[in-house]
Amino acid sequence: MPKSILIDTTRCTACRGCQVACKDWHGLPAIKTKQTGTHQNPPDLNPCNFKIVRFREHLDDKGVVHWNFFPDQCRHCTNPPCKDVADMVAEGAIIQDKKTGAVLFTEKTALLSKEDAEAIREVCPYNIPRRDEKTGRLTKCDFCIDRLRAGLEPMCVKTCPTGCMVFGERAEILELAKERLNIAKKTFPKAFLVDYKDVNIIYLLAEEKEHYYEYATF
Repeated sequence: MPKSILIDTTRCTACRGCQVACKDWHGLPAIKTKQTGTHQNPPDLNPCNFKIVRFREHLDDKGVVHWNFFPDQCRHCTNPPCKDVADMVAEGAIIQDKKTGAVLFTEKTALLSKEDAEAIREVCPYNIPRRDEKTGRLTKCDFCIDRLRAGLEPMCVKTCPTGCMVFGERAEILELAKERLNIAKKTFPKAFLVDYKDVNIIYLLAEEKEHYYEYATF
């Protein structure tokens, strides 16, 4: 049975525990960053950050400032277009785990030409893959597949202190997502679930997509 994660952004406080836990579990090195006028850091996904919490603020029509937080990562699509492209240029570079639905980039991605790697990156509807210029390998969230195979939940979910992130069987998570949506709509009438039929990382947003980050692609 495929696995899924619900990310209920109405409960996210931007503590960034998920971001740090992901980095720590995967043993990813620290990188130099720069101040870009926002609390978000680093500025974008990169080969050393498979998950980041994006910050976005905006004024409503009453002049009230709203903060929206978005823990961004690979959505582990049910029918991943990145795998379709990879299969044409390097079979086995991207695989989909049958038991969990996790979309995994293998070491074979390091053998791709820059052009083929870019083609895979561009076909992602969520702008997720990043190429490690040192190794040539494409990188992204791997759903903590080693933990899943050991019967454990992903580190981001384990670390989340507010219940924003919930992991489980896909069918159960879809039911929970609908329940959470009904609750959220009482406070946030525009709340909705993003692409829940097509992805295994299901987001609940409180308002329109463009209010979550500048280059939002869902």
